[in-house]
Amino acid sequence: MKLFSFKKSATIAFIVALCSISHSFSFAADIQVGKAKAEVCNSCHGPNGNSQNPEVPALAGMPALAISNLLFFYREGNRKNPIMTPMAANLTNADMKDIAAYYAAQTRLTMHQTSPANISAGPALAKQYNCTQCHGPQLQGLQHIPKISGQQKEYLFTQLKGFKAGTRADMDGNMTSAASNLNENDMVILSDYIAGLADRPAAKNE
Repeated sequence: MKLFSFKKSATIAFIVALCSISHSFSFAADIQVGKAKAEVCNSCHGPNGNSQNPEVPALAGMPALAISNLLFFYREGNRKNPIMTPMAANLTNADMKDIAAYYAAQTRLTMHQTSPANISAGPALAKQYNCTQCHGPQLQGLQHIPKISGQQKEYLFTQLKGFKAGTRADMDGNMTSAASNLNENDMVILSDYIAGLADRPAAKNE
């Protein structure tokens, strides 16, 4: 019982800290300053956040809060990566805010071509496993939830495998729960389908 209380208290403390940091991110960010700060990030994440490495995620067009939260997780040690953890260690809240604003303002370039079979099968699986419920109807992200449309196929597949295996950090448990019933074929289809989703063009009357 004491162990449960400790874990519960730690979780509450982290949520309070995250709410505090998220509030600080609500203030105006400087995109141009963020561009300069992100130069070192682009060496891995690609020009303007459009990754050219199958194992590295694209950041272009990601909701700003999703990026700033992820950087916060790395800085605080809640998510660990041999490259990202030291990169985020010395970032200030202002740094994270500016970098996030810069990447959020970029256009994601989608080069992947989904197989015809997975174009047909993908939408039903995305709905079945609540991808569209959390990441938005077009999978372009919502507030703190990442944009996954047009993301690297290999990266998506690796993350889904990690969530299913319980080896991928998941602060609220939603992804672990959603991935628990995925089989490998489902993950192949979803990764291929999502990677090929380009941003939906605006309607003529918008």
